[in-house]
Amino acid sequence: MAKETLGIIGGSGLETVLAEHIEDAKKEEVVTPFGKPSSEFLIGNINDRKIVFLNRHGKGHRFDPSSIPYRANFFALKLLGVKSCIASGAVGSLREEIHPRDLVLVDQIIDKTFKRENSFFTAKAAVHCELAQPYCPRLRELLLVASEKLEVKTHTKATYVCMEGPQFSTRAESLMHRNLGGDLIGMTAMPEARLAREAQMCFALVAMPSDYDCWREVSNDEGNQNLIGEIIGNLNSCSANFIKLIKEVSKLDDQVVERKCKCNKSLEQAIWSDPKEISPDAIEILEVLKGSSKR
Repeated sequence: MAKETLGIIGGSGLETVLAEHIEDAKKEEVVTPFGKPSSEFLIGNINDRKIVFLNRHGKGHRFDPSSIPYRANFFALKLLGVKSCIASGAVGSLREEIHPRDLVLVDQIIDKTFKRENSFFTAKAAVHCELAQPYCPRLRELLLVASEKLEVKTHTKATYVCMEGPQFSTRAESLMHRNLGGDLIGMTAMPEARLAREAQMCFALVAMPSDYDCWREVSNDEGNQNLIGEIIGNLNSCSANFIKLIKEVSKLDDQVVERKCKCNKSLEQAIWSDPKEISPDAIEILEVLKGSSKR
């Protein structure tokens, strides 16, 4: 029985590393009703599992977090047959015990973004998806099992604060985020989790701490250049560990797509608009997200 397709989302550096591990790799361009995705998709196989990779920031890190075409990205993933997706993302740590170079399986999120389109249905229909658990517990459990094969500290849960950016936090903001209960700070986790749920997609986030956020004061002998170099080194290490994690997931016999998972039924009770009042183009979008329409 063929293994299900696994979607992967990551940054520019990850694509270069991942390409070395994908067999029969090819690039594919996709156009959606929401415009072009961030980049072409890198498609191939790892351990006989089909992988569809998206570079969220685009070629040459073109898109800042507020400008990423999130809706086009997730709609295109759905068109390519992705029903289960794992994202990676660089973050700052808000907790002493979450060290740079660790991996973190995020389970909760606080959304502080305000510029981004966060629904496929804006001005098209009233669609209210449940989001109490923004990341698929079943997919997170598979990642936890796979992480046991790695020699890297993997945290089993954490709350991610998603800020708008593109500037980093002030120290007062960083301290506030800690007081809010945040464990990590980043800029790309939302609206990805919201759109994945609207796309009836199992979705998980592996956060990659590159540094401690500015709540933790840097000693006087650590200059900015040294800090930047350290962050880049930490990200490279995290990316290598994330690739190892994906390779372990790809070996698992467990299904990365489970038909009975609640994620795959998230639209069943979410559409509040009278179907007769929904436009034909919105109906077509719904059909794709429900999986009942293909290119």
